[in-house]
Amino acid sequence: MTWIYNEKHLDEDVISEYIGFVYLITNLTNDKKYIGKKLLKKSKTKQIKGKKKKFLVESDWKTYFGSNKILNEDVLSLGEHNFRREVIVLCKSKGLCNYHEARLQFTEKVLERDDYYNEWIMVKVHRSHCNIKEKPNGSSSKKSSTKRSA
Repeated sequence: MTWIYNEKHLDEDVISEYIGFVYLITNLTNDKKYIGKKLLKKSKTKQIKGKKKKFLVESDWKTYFGSNKILNEDVLSLGEHNFRREVIVLCKSKGLCNYHEARLQFTEKVLERDDYYNEWIMVKVHRSHCNIKEKPNGSSSKKSSTKRSA
C-alpha cells in the first residue's frame, strides 16, 4: 500500500528534504477518516565502545496506518486495499508537523464527528516552531504603547 500526494504515488525523492508529513487515511468501505502525522526518521540509540550514540534511521512511514487502535483493527479485518493513505502537508520541522496536524484536526472537528477515527488531539507547539511572526489579530508581538479610551 502506497502513500498518495497530489493525486500521485509519493516519490521518495520528493520527501528527501522533509522531516515528516500530515496525512489523511480514508476507509473506502464506510468513508471514515483519520488525520495524523508521521515523522520520516526516528532516533535510535546504540552502544559503541561503552558509550551511547544516537543515530537517525528511517521510521516505519512506508507501512504506517496511524496509532488509532480501531483504525488498525479495521485495516487488519478489511485489508489494506480498502484504505486510501494520502499525504496532505509535507513538513520541514517537527513543530510544523504538530501544528498542521492539530490545525486540521480542529478545523475538521474530528472529535465531534462520528466519521473520524480520531479520539485524541494532543499537541505542544510554540510560535517559534512555526515561524509565526504576528499574533492572529495582526498586531506584532511587541506590547502596544497606545492606550484605550473608555
